[in-house]
Amino acid sequence: MGNQTLRQHISVAGNIGVGKSTLVEILVQEFGWQRYHEYVDDHPYLADYYADRARWGFHSQIWFMTQRFTQHHQISLMNQSVIEDRSMYEDFEIFVKELYAEQVLSPLDFLLYQQLYATLVQRIQPPTLVIYLQAHVTTLQQRIAQRGRASELQIPLEYLTRLNERYQGWMRDFTHCPVLPIVTDELDVVNRPADRMTVIDAIRRQLTPPP
Repeated sequence: MGNQTLRQHISVAGNIGVGKSTLVEILVQEFGWQRYHEYVDDHPYLADYYADRARWGFHSQIWFMTQRFTQHHQISLMNQSVIEDRSMYEDFEIFVKELYAEQVLSPLDFLLYQQLYATLVQRIQPPTLVIYLQAHVTTLQQRIAQRGRASELQIPLEYLTRLNERYQGWMRDFTHCPVLPIVTDELDVVNRPADRMTVIDAIRRQLTPPP
């Protein structure tokens, strides 16, 4: 097929619990793309951050940005197609901005992060496509409960709501590359093959160049 002859760098974006990791696995199987995971398990500041967010929030986010930038650089050097779970853009546009709004990050730390982020973003090659998964907060809560990750079960409804609003604002103004929005509330790509093929076909159409 035409889309398979072109190198792709796909980034899957969306709120906590929306189904990013599930979709990434499906697309890896369907298209044979190389998967890049979100760095979490080897995060050296994570435990300290959860114990004292104000003390370690800046360190934690700088670590994330360093890993993301390194990953983007590695991807740019690869010849094969790649799919990643979240991108460097989301770290700043969603999570760092939310930490600043919550006053976890000081104005000085936020300004420094913003300046560094702006410099690094100019030096990365944007994805060829962002797949933006959307869902209502009630759907996110149901999915978070179903997968049962202990660190996520206490996430407040208000926090998920604020993140949803940030995602909507970010995607509205996003211009780095094409975006394919997919509303997932009524979709079950794990248990319903028809839903899975609907999503795969939409992505294939997006990636296939016009004749």
